[in-house]
Amino acid sequence: MNNTDGIVQTTPLDKEITVFNKSVFIVEIDLEGNIVYANRRYISLLGFPEEKLMGSPYHLVWHPDMPRGVLKAMWKIITRRKIWRGYLKHLCQDGSYFWTLSYMHAKLDDEGRIIGYGSTGKVAYESSRKEVEKKYQELSDDRHIDDEYFMSSENYYQTQILPQAYYNEFPEER
Repeated sequence: MNNTDGIVQTTPLDKEITVFNKSVFIVEIDLEGNIVYANRRYISLLGFPEEKLMGSPYHLVWHPDMPRGVLKAMWKIITRRKIWRGYLKHLCQDGSYFWTLSYMHAKLDDEGRIIGYGSTGKVAYESSRKEVEKKYQELSDDRHIDDEYFMSSENYYQTQILPQAYYNEFPEER
């Protein structure tokens, strides 16, 4: 599902917005990386019309300050059925931005095939976010795209997501 009339990445402003008030955002992404679902809170924060956001590539709502190494590592981790955890800087339609602590994972069918991806996010921890922002600035150049920092254990959980059939066979593993 690719939306040819989708969003266009906005010119960033140096304007951070405050978000969440204890709420979370939820995004679902298809196998091609396009947004197929976003909860109202996330749509509201981004400011894009829902009909333009749906079907648009997820990476277009990432701020250009995000190193490409984050995106590469995230996809590498979640396609291995592991959970990626990291800080994301999102770009809003008006050019403002906000940070989240996000968790991404593969969505599996009963046979264990990846059928899409899910992401949840919450307000970023300020002290950690500042450290991550500094590190992202250091690694923003594409020559750092494969830096080990992006694949570090801080950024993903070793836990593998398993299909429902596995848990049916081994319920004690739940």
